[in-house]
Amino acid sequence: MRVTFLGTTSQNGGSPTLWMTDRGSLVVRGYLVTDPEALAGLGEVPPGEADVEVPLGLLGFYPAPAVPVVTTTAAAGESAEEGR
Repeated sequence: MRVTFLGTTSQNGGSPTLWMTDRGSLVVRGYLVTDPEALAGLGEVPPGEADVEVPLGLLGFYPAPAVPVVTTTAAAGESAEEGR
């Protein structure tokens, strides 16, 4: 997988940082979520995955897609557009 640096709001090269992949996905370096209340709300994390917090300002580096992105994670009763 190849990654292309999109941007960061970090002053020291750390978190948060955003990359785009050649597979049509994003890679984020964010802050590990450690707050017990937030973790309880997020549920169990599958092996090989992690929950990270990404400041919304970082998403300004993401170029808008030419076509709408369809997601499959919208909550029940929401369209994919409403779930974003």
